[in-house]
Amino acid sequence: MTAPIEQLIKSRKAVVGIIGLGYVGLPLVRLFALEGFRVMGFDIDPAKIERLQKGESYIKSVPAAVIKKFRKRFEATSDFTRLKEADAIIICVPTPLHEDSRPDLSFIRTTARTICENLRKGQLVILESTTYPGTTREIMKPELDKAGVDYLLAFSPEREDPGNKKFTNADIPKVVGGIDERSRKAAAALYGSAVVRVVEVSSCEVAEAAKLLENIYRCVNIALVNELKMCFERMGFDIWEVIAAASTKPFGFQPFYPGPGLGGHCIPLDPFYLSWKAKEYQFTTRFIDLAGEMNVQMPYYVINRLEQAFRARNKTIAGSRLLVLGLAYKKDIDDPRESPAFKVIELLEQKGATVACHDPSFKKLPPMRHYKHIKAKTVELTEKALRDADATVIVTDHTAYDYAWIVKHATVVIDTRNACKDVSVGREKVIKA
Repeated sequence: MTAPIEQLIKSRKAVVGIIGLGYVGLPLVRLFALEGFRVMGFDIDPAKIERLQKGESYIKSVPAAVIKKFRKRFEATSDFTRLKEADAIIICVPTPLHEDSRPDLSFIRTTARTICENLRKGQLVILESTTYPGTTREIMKPELDKAGVDYLLAFSPEREDPGNKKFTNADIPKVVGGIDERSRKAAAALYGSAVVRVVEVSSCEVAEAAKLLENIYRCVNIALVNELKMCFERMGFDIWEVIAAASTKPFGFQPFYPGPGLGGHCIPLDPFYLSWKAKEYQFTTRFIDLAGEMNVQMPYYVINRLEQAFRARNKTIAGSRLLVLGLAYKKDIDDPRESPAFKVIELLEQKGATVACHDPSFKKLPPMRHYKHIKAKTVELTEKALRDADATVIVTDHTAYDYAWIVKHATVVIDTRNACKDVSVGREKVIKA
């Protein structure tokens, strides 16, 4: 008879299966494998499987040197019939939006059906993909129930922060909610074996809502400072100086920073999951909707600032050559998901510009779901590339960039991140956006 999963976890004999080996799934592989568990990684992308089988990595936060440390305890496969071998299955699949901002749960549904086909008695299934309250109980459970076996089901939101060197996923408390107490306790035992602290909540719905609250909090506050940036610019002073001054208050204030738009898989998308679900309850989430509208408009504001700069120089965007710096959604990471850089490039090309781009992590433009039509090409960042561009647009403020050198050789710099704050020579060429 198979031992209860809690005993398997305690003895490190539990096999952990992780579905989706992207920016969330691969760090989870690292987490459990380094804690001594045997880990199986599942993905539909054969290129990822091949690279991992060779001990290579495609994600900056989990380099090949780290994979080498746990390679004997890890196996990557695209054979989902082997899910039967796992005692715990963690789901880390995408939850994008449709064009009309409706949640797209197709990846979750497909994954649930695949698990159902291979589900065995006593397995623990945990959904980590960010979604609206009710998804685990209303979408996952009915699909898994079709297997006709006793299993455990929980939700625990991912809390990855790519590029954060202070906190890895082992250092971040894990929120856990189950469809029942047994499921919650089993999931808590699994995460408790690998992370600093587990926070158990009363239901899957509370855990699902907690993740949305975290990201909506950021979304709304970023929208606020984006609006203030535009307001203060008209008034003739700098939002960055205002934020720096307000940040000296030792209580009651947390700084948020403006930018060219939101990026990453969470903050640009998650608020719309809750606003969509709220409609079932005849509730309008006005703060969320307004914040979403404000943040969506920021790439257009960047283009407007560039047009103002060009008008002052008797130029137009049409026919110009532009250089966009940064494709990742935030500095010092290699994650391009939902990066505002792609919207900025699209808008520039629609206005007739020829766009080149550069990012330290991308030798070529990464394939993007909504931006397959973009014509921009990546180039080396050289003095000539800067001189040849009619303007250089800083979208992502990677620390690898030498901003004084960029300003020195660029014609005009549109700075969306206050990256050039310490540049003094050539300051007149820098326009904040």
